[in-house]
Amino acid sequence: MQCDYFDAGLCRSCTLMGVPYGEQLAAKEAHCREQLAAHEGITWLPAVASAERGFRNKAKMVVGGTVDAPTLGILDAAGHGVDLQRCGVCDPGLHAAFPALVDFIRLARIQPYDVPARRGELKHLLVTISPDGELMVRFVLRSQESLSRIRKHLATLLAALPNLVVASVNLQPEHKAVLEGADEIVLTERQTMRMRVNDVELGLRSRSFFQTNTPIAAALYAQAREWVAETAPASVWDLYCGVGGFALHLAAPGREVVGIETSAEAVRTAERSAAEAGLPGTRFLADDATAFALASTVPPELVLVNPPRRGIGTALAEWLERSGVERVVYSSCNAVTLGRDLRSMPSLRPTRARVLDMFPQTNHYEAITLLERA
Repeated sequence: MQCDYFDAGLCRSCTLMGVPYGEQLAAKEAHCREQLAAHEGITWLPAVASAERGFRNKAKMVVGGTVDAPTLGILDAAGHGVDLQRCGVCDPGLHAAFPALVDFIRLARIQPYDVPARRGELKHLLVTISPDGELMVRFVLRSQESLSRIRKHLATLLAALPNLVVASVNLQPEHKAVLEGADEIVLTERQTMRMRVNDVELGLRSRSFFQTNTPIAAALYAQAREWVAETAPASVWDLYCGVGGFALHLAAPGREVVGIETSAEAVRTAERSAAEAGLPGTRFLADDATAFALASTVPPELVLVNPPRRGIGTALAEWLERSGVERVVYSSCNAVTLGRDLRSMPSLRPTRARVLDMFPQTNHYEAITLLERA
């Protein structure tokens, strides 16, 4: 993939830009194999390639410049805005939305936050697009100073972007490199955007996490579903379940699926998705994954884990080791911590593995492994 911004030295976020895509994918698979090299007999399924461009369903745009000439993109070394509205890895639907958002910043007179001067209001625009073209927009502000003007002119933005279904304001008052704050103010009647993945419809609220590459997320969920279907377990836990992507894909008649997630908002969204899909055997709890497992007396037949980059950690890995659970599906965005966690549960042997390229043009990727008790 060629990128004018990268070639001009304006943005180097995509560290592998210009590297032939086949080489990128081969290097990622080689890296994953290296992290799991201590385990013999793994069947490696072919790596799942992504589109090279236009794959990101979410843009995290730093807002710079002035109220009359705002920029959406990143900040340079001096803290000034660099406009990246035509970023090649963003979905074309995001490109189409950016001009209307720039016009809205001008109309509502929302002063971009000046990092060096520590003044201004608008820090980030977080824009997400669904497979059906619906948009969610979050304005990350330093304070509520411009909130009334945003509300006043919101109808104009909705007219310019008729596919905008959820808009909110997030308050992040601190002067530090934090993407968002704790307080969220939803501005639209709808609070949830639909994310259709395979044959499952997920709900996404403003603070919900969802994978940034929808087609690769679909492939990831489908792979887990395929492996789980082989033994048709009667009970499944989905730990670190988020909005329920894995859990809802694994739901089946006669099967109890329990999703565990620390975010109460994500749990409410997952519960609603399960109810709308008619899945009474699927339930979600707001809890810490490790604490939930350690407090449980009867383990399920299968556990799926999808932790953040830090991995599941020693306590949960050791619980899985002694639990008697026969099968674990481990979805990892960091093969280094995956390899470390596997060392803490030697009886659960990785038998199959697959790399899925969630993040082209970077060194990051997703890996999914099936662990079976030796």
